[in-house]
Amino acid sequence: MGRPFTLFTGQWADLPLEEVARLASEWGYDGLELACWGDHFEVDKAMADDGYVQGRKDLLAKYDLQVFAISNHLVGQAVCDNPIDERHQGILPARIWGDGEAEGVRQRAAEEMKDTARAAAALGVDVVVGFTGSPIWHTVAMFPPVPQDMIDRGYAEFAERWNPILDVYDEVGVRFAHEVHPSEIAYDYYTTKATLEAIGHREAFGLNWDPSHMVWQGIDPANFILDFADRIYHVDCKDAKVNRADGRRGRMGSHLPWADLRRGWDFVSVGRGDVNWEECIRALNEIGYDGPISVEWEDAGMDRLQGAPEALELLKTLNWEKPSGSFDDAFGSDS
Repeated sequence: MGRPFTLFTGQWADLPLEEVARLASEWGYDGLELACWGDHFEVDKAMADDGYVQGRKDLLAKYDLQVFAISNHLVGQAVCDNPIDERHQGILPARIWGDGEAEGVRQRAAEEMKDTARAAAALGVDVVVGFTGSPIWHTVAMFPPVPQDMIDRGYAEFAERWNPILDVYDEVGVRFAHEVHPSEIAYDYYTTKATLEAIGHREAFGLNWDPSHMVWQGIDPANFILDFADRIYHVDCKDAKVNRADGRRGRMGSHLPWADLRRGWDFVSVGRGDVNWEECIRALNEIGYDGPISVEWEDAGMDRLQGAPEALELLKTLNWEKPSGSFDDAFGSDS
C-alpha cells in the first residue's frame, strides 16, 4: 500500500466543503488536507460547538475520505509578521484582525494557533500545516545594510512568540509543520537551519515540504528532504517553472500577477514544471516518509478541475514504495 493522496482545500475555499469532498472523491483522492478558512474547518466553531468536529468527520466519511492534517497558513502568518498591514486584513478573520493594532493582531493570531492544535487533536489528526510569519522578511534584500544583531533579534522574536504555541502542541500531541516559503522565517536551506536552531530543534516544530518554493530559488528539493529527514512532517505537492526565454524575466516576479507571462517563474500543475518528481519520491522513500502526499493546486494558467485530477494521476505513477530487503537478497550476494 502506497502513501495516501490528499487534496489541500486552501485553493478551493470558495466552494462549500461538501462540494470539494464530492469532487475529490470522484477523482480518486484518499482524503483532504483541510484548510482553516472558508467553511472547510473553522477553528472557533470546533472550540465552541461539541458537535462541529463530529460533523466534519461525518461529512468526510460520506465521501469515503480521510483527513491527516489541517492547515492554518493565514492566521499563522500574523503571529510574528512585521509589518502588520492591510494585506493581513485581507486574509484574516475579522475576529483576529479586530481593530488592526499590530500587537493585538499578533496576540490573537497566536491564541488561534494554540486552538488550532486543540481542534486538530479533537479531529484526530496529529499535524497542523502552516506559516509562521517573519519579523525579518522585509530585510531580505539586505539593503539598506542589515546588521547581524537585527537578524539575530528576528530569530529570537520568532522563538519567543512560537515557543508558547508549541507548548500547547506538545500538550495535545500534535506537531506543527512549517511550510518553507518566501515571506516566512524559514524560506530556504540556511534559514531553515537557523529557524530550527532558534527553537532548540524541539520536536513539536517540523516542516511541510513543498518543492515549488525551492526550484525557483535554486534549491534542490530532493536534497532538502535528505538534509532535514527527521523534520519532514508533511508533504505538499505543487510544481513551479522558471521562465528562461527572453532574459527579462526576474526571479522575484516583478510584482506581476500570477500567470502573467512576463514573470520569471510561476506555479504550474504537477509534472509541468521543473521539479524532478522521481528524485523527490526516491528521497521520501529513503527517509521513510509514509505520510500523505497532498496535492496543492495553484496553477493560475490551468483550470483546477483539469489540474487537480491530472496531478493525482501523475503522482500515482510515481508512488512506489522502497523495496523490502536488500538488493543482494534479490540477486544474490555472490553475483
